[in-house]
Amino acid sequence: MQRPLALLVAAAFFMEILDGTIIAPAAPHIAADLGVAAVDINVAITAYVLTLAVLIPISGWLADRYGARRVFTAALVVFTVASAICALAPSLPVLTAAGCCRARAGR
Repeated sequence: MQRPLALLVAAAFFMEILDGTIIAPAAPHIAADLGVAAVDINVAITAYVLTLAVLIPISGWLADRYGARRVFTAALVVFTVASAICALAPSLPVLTAAGCCRARAGR
């Protein structure tokens, strides 16, 4: 039972790290799809990283208060939904807002 749980947590951490780094090399393509300059995508990157950094300290408190399993499950659901919204984002503000939601879940 411990091994599957460890693999699930490892996969979640991998998704979070990948999510924070994948946008930089893809920025020109994302910008072209959204009709903005590639440098404008930095707003989405900065918003994601800043939100993640601010909310990391809260994650321990949430796990203590509501239970680690419940918080982890909710985070996976929110992260997945927010990632889908990012993939379907029609504009930079929607991409940025969904990225902040991903960061809230990825804490």
